Amino acid sequence: MHHASFMQAALDQARTGGAEGGVPISCVLVKNGRVVGAGHNRRVQNDSAILHGEMDALEATGRRPGAWYKDVILYTTLSPCAMCTGAILLYGVPHVVIGENASFMGEEAHLKSRGVTVEVLNDPECKALMACFIRDNAALWYEDIGAEPC
Repeated sequence: MHHASFMQAALDQARTGGAEGGVPISCVLVKNGRVVGAGHNRRVQNDSAILHGEMDALEATGRRPGAWYKDVILYTTLSPCAMCTGAILLYGVPHVVIGENASFMGEEAHLKSRGVTVEVLNDPECKALMACFIRDNAALWYEDIGAEPC
């Protein structure tokens, strides 16, 4: 599977979120070779506790029965947190492609233990986007991942 165009679509969403003043993390859902849902972290923009990129993309995809997700690939610019991992497992998304996990290591092991195919691209654009954001917005970054600054 050629992942570059779908990760680029996710990166475009991430940049949109960053330009809106939010955290530049995003996701696209792909079914049958086309994007069926896209979203970006909107915690800041919507004063939300839960609108991470994956959650926003799932919301944008709309209400679907669980079986609909059996052949969906989820592309995310950053390793999924525990909340987003739970949603991935709840809906039975079988394949997750991660832009990078150096900035944040999410629940990849849990996804794998539940039979989800997980690929990490170590994408330089994803890494650079997060490095700049974390450098310039440390407090917001730690808030978003639910941690205290070092």
